[in-house]
Amino acid sequence: MQGGIASLTIARPEKLNALTGEMMQALMAMCARIEREAQIRVVILTGEGKAFSAGGDIDAWSSDSPVEFGRHWVRDGHAAFDALARLRQPVIAVINGHAFGGGLELAACADYRIAESHVKIGQPETGLGIIPGWSGTQRAVRRFGAQLVRRMALFGERFSAEEALSLGIVDRLADRGKGLEEARKLAASISALSPKATELTKMLINAAEGEETERVLESLAGRIAAESSDLSEGLEAFHQKRPPKFED
Repeated sequence: MQGGIASLTIARPEKLNALTGEMMQALMAMCARIEREAQIRVVILTGEGKAFSAGGDIDAWSSDSPVEFGRHWVRDGHAAFDALARLRQPVIAVINGHAFGGGLELAACADYRIAESHVKIGQPETGLGIIPGWSGTQRAVRRFGAQLVRRMALFGERFSAEEALSLGIVDRLADRGKGLEEARKLAASISALSPKATELTKMLINAAEGEETERVLESLAGRIAAESSDLSEGLEAFHQKRPPKFED
């Protein structure tokens, strides 16, 4: 971490950053750590080497039974990606190489996407006889729109970085090798904003989008209740074994 900016790097360049179950567990653990680090204001997500992520590693799941595949591979991926998408901090994805399948679903978890000019984006899962299973038909639809997901997932279209920008899949283009530089500039500007207002605004946008409505509502209501005198009176009464005296 540097200057309130945390970096998350998918680091398996020899396999184009294809994701394994162990990597999903590591992502969840890192998100839990980031969530609790008060000094972290922004998160930058990228891939090591020449790819952002080629998606789920076929060798990691192809020998699973149908039950194991649905129970562990798909659900574990969802849990990890949900943790990333629901971080209280804004997340900037630097798509520094091709992002297919689970790689695009990973990028969809970010609040802002910067694509380097040479990348291509798509959802090729149906060509393997499988579905886009890490919210590629759910969060991706919310973030990109149903028709774009149809074009990628049903009709096999792959988009260049320039096309992805024009279609709203990514938010900014950068020259090859310059994505991280652009992301750091953007992250620095976000770090100068009110961290509380930024966090609350992200939560409300997520709720409006259907990302985490129940958690957002209860979290916001919980904050209000915790800041009232009722909580201190209730706790004091509990410890003193007396009825609480709440005021209007």
